[in-house]
Amino acid sequence: MSDPAPATNPATNVKSMDAIMALCKRRGFIFQASDIYGGINGFWDYGPLGVELKRNIKEAWWQDMVRNPPVGPDGREVSMVGVDCSIIMNPKVWEASGHATGFADPMVDDKETKQRVRADQVIAIYLSDPQISAGEAARIREHDVIDPRRIPDLTIVAGSPREAAALLTSDKPLRKALGIREFAEIGGPVGSDAYAMMDYKGQSRFAVLARCPLDVLREHSDRVPSPFTGKVGTLTELKQFNLMNETYTGAVQSEENKAYLRPETAQGIFVNFKNVCDSTRVKLPFGIAQIGKAFRNEINPRNYTFRSREFEQMEIEFFCHDKDAMMWWEWWRDTRINWYKKLGLTGERLRPRNQTDKELAHYSKACTDIEYMFPFSDEPQELEGVAHRGCFDLTQHARHSGKDMSYFDDESKEKFVPTVIEPSAGADRATLAFLCDAYGEDPSRASPEFLKLHPRLAPIKAAVFPLVNKDGLPEIAEPIHRDIRRQWPAQYDPKQSIGKRYARMDEAGTPFCFTVDGQTKEDGTVTVRDRDSGGQQRIDKSRVVEFLRDKLSRGE
Repeated sequence: MSDPAPATNPATNVKSMDAIMALCKRRGFIFQASDIYGGINGFWDYGPLGVELKRNIKEAWWQDMVRNPPVGPDGREVSMVGVDCSIIMNPKVWEASGHATGFADPMVDDKETKQRVRADQVIAIYLSDPQISAGEAARIREHDVIDPRRIPDLTIVAGSPREAAALLTSDKPLRKALGIREFAEIGGPVGSDAYAMMDYKGQSRFAVLARCPLDVLREHSDRVPSPFTGKVGTLTELKQFNLMNETYTGAVQSEENKAYLRPETAQGIFVNFKNVCDSTRVKLPFGIAQIGKAFRNEINPRNYTFRSREFEQMEIEFFCHDKDAMMWWEWWRDTRINWYKKLGLTGERLRPRNQTDKELAHYSKACTDIEYMFPFSDEPQELEGVAHRGCFDLTQHARHSGKDMSYFDDESKEKFVPTVIEPSAGADRATLAFLCDAYGEDPSRASPEFLKLHPRLAPIKAAVFPLVNKDGLPEIAEPIHRDIRRQWPAQYDPKQSIGKRYARMDEAGTPFCFTVDGQTKEDGTVTVRDRDSGGQQRIDKSRVVEFLRDKLSRGE
C-alpha cells in the first residue's frame, strides 16, 4: 500500500484533500453511501465521529442563532422561533416559488456517448489564427467574453480554468486527442489563465482558458466540439434540466399525484408565516429558523460532500419592515461571518464576497456569499449566502394561494408584506470546512495527523486512559469516565501504548485526555494532556469534571 498524501504541501502550505478524505473514512467521519455496492454518486453517510461533529455544528448554530442570538443592531434582543417542515409539500408551493419552471441548469448532451454536462461548466480553450493579442486575451480573461462568431477551437469540461489547465498539463492522452503537443503556462499581463500551446503541426499559438458563453452553445452547438470526444456536430441543443427530484404520493403514479423532494428548506418557512404569527406572540422584526434535508438532482456532484444531491441546510428567514431591511441585512451578514470565526474558521481562507448586480437574483437587493478556500479548489467556494430577498416570496405565495400574507403592526397601525433577510448555510459544507481547517500535520506526534477542532464541535470531549489495564488502575479510571460521560461525549481506552491512544484521540479531535497511573494510587492525581499544545499537568481526580466544565465553557 502506498503512503498517504501528506496533510500539507510544504512548498505552498496547501492541505491535501486526499489526505483529509482518507482520515475521514479511516476514523469514521464520512463514508460513501451504499459503499459495499460501489456507492451512489452525490450521496454520503456520516459515521460515528462525523454524526457527532455535524450534530455539534447544528446545535451550535441553533443555540447561537435561535435560542440565544446576539443583541440586534437596534440594541434589543432578537426574536427567533423554529419550525420543522415536511420534505414533501404541495406541488403548488414550487409553482409559486418559481422552482417548477425556473429551477434548472443549462445542459448539453453528447449524442454518441449519451453523456450530459452543465453548459455553464464547459471551459473553452480560446485560440485564433493568427494568434490573438495580449490585450484581447486579457479582456477575455477578465470578463469571460468570447465572441460567438469565433467558435473556440477546443472545449473540455472542468470546474474552473485552472482545473482545466491542470488537466491538460497532466493528461497526455487528452492532449494528443486534442492535437496539443506542448502546453505550458506563461506569465505577462494576461495572468494565470493564459497559456502557450504548440500543436502537432508545429505551430506555436497563444491561448486563453475561459468559460464558454451559453449563447455560443445555444446558437452554434453544431459547430462546437464535444467536451467528451472532441468531435464537432455531436452536441444536442442547449436545454434546461430541472434540478428537483420527482416522486409520487398515493397508490397511483400519475400526474395528479406527482410531488417533489424539496430543493430548499426556505419555502416551508414562508408557507407557515401566518401560522407562526397566529400561534405565537412574535412581533416584527422576528426570524423563523429551520434545519433540514434538501435534495437537488445535481448533474455533476463533486468535491466530496461539498456538492451533493442530498444535503442539509441551516436557514433563517428574518422578517422586518422594508425601511429597516438593509440595517438587518448588514447585521446578519456580520453576525454570520463572526460565528464561523468564533468556531475556528479564521485567517485568509474565510472571506465574505458581495455579489455583483449581475449575480443577484431579480428580487434581491443585496447578497453576501461567505466563502471558504477548500483544498480541492484554487478559488473560494460558498459556505453560506446572506441575502436581502425583498418581499418576493410572501407576495408570490399570497398571489398563488389566495391567502393574505401581510402583517399588521399594532403600534403603527400599518399593514404590509414584510421584507425578508435570509442567512442560508449548508450544514454539510460547514462540516467539511471545519474538518479541512482543523486538519493538520505534526511529525513530532505519535500520529502526525490531528484535528484541532473547536471544543464545542469536537465529537469526543475527553478520553480516560488507565496507563495499564491492571494493578487496580481500571477501577479508578472507569468511575472518572462515567462521571464525564454523564455530561459530555467521552471515550474510555485501556489498550495499547499511551502514545498510540493519544494518537487516536488527536485524529478524532479530542481536546483533553486524562491518564490514571501509579501516582494516582498514591496521591489521587491524574495527568491531563492538552491536544493542541501536547502539554501535560496533574490535577486531583475529583476535579476532572470541574476542569472540563471550565475549559469547555471557555471554548463557548
